[in-house]
Order: sequence, then structure tokens, then C-alpha cells
Amino acid sequence: MDERQPLLDPPHERHGRDHSNGKDHFVDFDPEGDQDNPLEWSKRYRWFIVLLLAFMAMTVTFTCIGIVPVAGAVVKDLEGHRDKSASVLLVTIWELGEAAGPLFIAPLSEIFGRWPTYNAANALFVVGILISVFSQSIDLLIFSRFLTGCAVATNVLNPAIVGDMFPSENRGSAMAAMMLAPLIGGAMGPTVAGGLAQATGWREVLWLAIGLAGVCELAFILFFRETYKPTILRRRAARLRRETGDDGYKTAFDREGTDSSTMTVLKAMARPAKVIYSSSLLQILSIWGALVFAMFYVFSTSLPDMLQDLYDFSPALTGVSFLTFSAGSICGIAICNFVSDWLYIKLEKKHGGRSYPEGRLPLSILGAFFTPLVMFLYGWSADRHWPVWVLLVSVVFVGLVVVTSIVPMMTYITDAFGLYSASALTAVLILRCLAGSFLPLAMPPLTNLVGIGWGFSIIAATLLATAPIPALVMRYGPRWRQRSNYTMEP
Repeated sequence: MDERQPLLDPPHERHGRDHSNGKDHFVDFDPEGDQDNPLEWSKRYRWFIVLLLAFMAMTVTFTCIGIVPVAGAVVKDLEGHRDKSASVLLVTIWELGEAAGPLFIAPLSEIFGRWPTYNAANALFVVGILISVFSQSIDLLIFSRFLTGCAVATNVLNPAIVGDMFPSENRGSAMAAMMLAPLIGGAMGPTVAGGLAQATGWREVLWLAIGLAGVCELAFILFFRETYKPTILRRRAARLRRETGDDGYKTAFDREGTDSSTMTVLKAMARPAKVIYSSSLLQILSIWGALVFAMFYVFSTSLPDMLQDLYDFSPALTGVSFLTFSAGSICGIAICNFVSDWLYIKLEKKHGGRSYPEGRLPLSILGAFFTPLVMFLYGWSADRHWPVWVLLVSVVFVGLVVVTSIVPMMTYITDAFGLYSASALTAVLILRCLAGSFLPLAMPPLTNLVGIGWGFSIIAATLLATAPIPALVMRYGPRWRQRSNYTMEP
């Protein structure tokens, strides 16, 4: 496949079941109605798939965040002493795995389809948790957490699958609804883990995660259908070739060439790098998104120590305190759900009814400028030992601004990159996960050197310096998108 060419032949994709072009018959969805077209599946089934994706995303977040309130106790149990760096790494190594996994998951989904890739990743996810359960050393536990992070398919494939099933004007609500589930998992994880670990032990938390992941995978095997258009059409063309004996049945996605399957996979794995290299728009948006998302892990790894050391909270009460973040996140999802599609449709009409992905970004612009203020409040409320409710209110706002910044950005990338959205999201996720892995590791030395308040002031100043990026993308995005073959409009 020539990576410099769009997947669909310009100026528009071919329609109809068979289109003769010499000896070739091009296979496509029937424009008068096609039961294999994910965009035409029943609304009930499509929303069922969204809920299934959400259930898996909830399980992933539960597994990831559940260990946060007890990370120090886990390290002490396995090593015999507390180690702040090891407890932080135990949490953030997950993100390093999530940076590596999409390099394989996204391109494989664009070659073999969403169904086999998602199910294979889910199976590896369960295996990774099993290794965690039986780990007897901190090194093995950290490795198993990395492996489990590698197997997470939800971050990169969930938005792409929503893009497969929903037209642009209805995509915002589906994306917001799907994003709500990780927040529920983020609330359940620390709350359940704190109480369960205190009562029975931290391994029981992981057994619960295995149960949730197993139920998810069974549901995927039984109910999930392939959603990726090129895969569906290639299967149809292959069936027609078998039934008719005519090798002329092809799709608009087939290219001339004799690359082996291995070479095709390697090229696809390199595609995220090519996509982000070709798009300066994606580069700057990824940097900003990575910094904002990292605030979630900065907060997650710093809050337990603040509450337990400064306010004498127990592990169970510390876990319950994470509900404040979920409360803010749920408010952010509600805002995205009610506002995102409305703004998009309004701005699309303003631009003559043409596709206008930048119509997703107004909420991200607001979030970008409020995030520095929130992190400033979070740091100084702990530094000055203000009443605990002030600290927890700042946590509510952390959840609100992170969600209202990230969700519209992810929807924008899905809209702008179309069939290449999985690769584009992978490029974004890699930077996001690297920031989530290493920035929290830098916070303890920084706050020990200059204090909690000034340490978070430095973070806030960095966020403020990058805050104009979403506004610049909204203003110049239509022009910048024409510089990349992956976003170029016909």
C-alpha cells in the first residue's frame, strides 16, 4: 500500500455493489441500503456496542487505578519497606505499556480488522492481570503491569470504532457516553480497592479485575461484529471471487503490489509515525494533549500521600476521596454530551454545511486555559494545608478540565483523520502515555526541592504556555490539514 495515497480514490468513494473498470469489479456498500454497513446498523445495536466498549474501558481503568491508594502498601508487602519511586512506577508503568501497545494494536486493526485485534488484546490483558496476581516480587509485578498496559485496546480502538459506526454529526454523543465508563472505573477502582485491600488484601482486587475482564471478553466474542469498512469489503470481495471464480472483484482499498503479509504489517506499524510526521497539526495537538492528560497521573500519584500524610486519611478513606475526581469528570462528560454535537452542527452550518472537524474544539479551548488555574489551586491548597474540602474541590475541577479538554480533542482527531483515525490516535496516545509515565516521576524530586506549591506552579506555568494550541488549531486547522495526505480534503 502506498502510504502517501488516501485510502479512498478521490474525489469521492465509489458506490454500489459492483463497478466495472475494465476487467475489475469494484465492491462497495449498496447506497440504497446494506446490512453490512456499520453506519446502517440499528441504533439499538450500535449503542449496545458503545456500552460494551464502555464496559471494557471501565474494567481497564478499574484495573489501572485500583492499585493507586495501596501502591505503597503493595511495595512494602513485596519488598519489606516503602519506596516512593517504586510505588509511583507501579502506577505509571501502565502508561508506558499503553504507549507501546498501540504501535501494534492500531495498525493490526487496519489490516486484519477491529474484531480479531480487539479480542486478541483482551485475551493478553487477562493474562497480564493473572501474572500480577501471582507476582512475588516488585520487579515481576511492575513487568506484568507494563504487559497489561500494552494489551489495552480501548484507548486507540474505541474512538475508531465509534467513528466506524456513527456519522460525524452524531459522533460526539456516542464518544462522550463511551468516555463516561472509564470515569466510573476510575471512581470504583480506588474506592473498592482501598476498602477491599484493607479488609482482605491487594491480590483480591486483581482477582475482581480478572472477573470483570473475563465477562467483557465473553461478551465481545458473542456480540461484537466487524466495523472497519475496508475489512468488511475485502471479505465481501473474497467471497464473491470464491463464488464466481472471477478474480476481478476488488475494493477501492486494494492497491497494486506484491508485498508479503509481513511487509504489509511492518508498513502498517510504521503508519502512526508517518501520520504524525506528515501533520504538524497533529504534532502540536499531541504535545498539548499529553501534558493535560498527564495531570491525571500527577494528581493520582500525589493525592494519596497528601491525604495520608497531611490529613491522616486511611487507605479506605483515601480511595473514597477519588470519587471527587469522578464527580468532576462526570460533569465534564455531561457538558461534552450536551454541547459537543450542538456546537459541531452549528459551526458546520456556518461553514456552508461542509465537514468541519474544528467544530469539536471550543470546549478544548476553554479547558486549556482553566487547567493551569486548577493545578495551581491543587498544589497550593496542599502546600498551605488548607481545609481538606478545598483540596477535594480542586480535585473535582481537575476531573472537569481534563475531560472537557481531552474528549473533544479525541473526537476532532477521529473526524479529521477518518479511516486513518486509529493510526492518528495511536500517535497521540504514545506521547500521552509517555507523559503520563514520566512526568509523575519528576514531581516528588521537584516538590522536595521547591515545595508542593511552587512545584505545581511550575506545572501550571507550563500548561499556560501551551494553552493557546487548541485555539490555534481551530483557527488554522482547515489550512494545516491540507498539508498532510492523511487529512487532505478532496
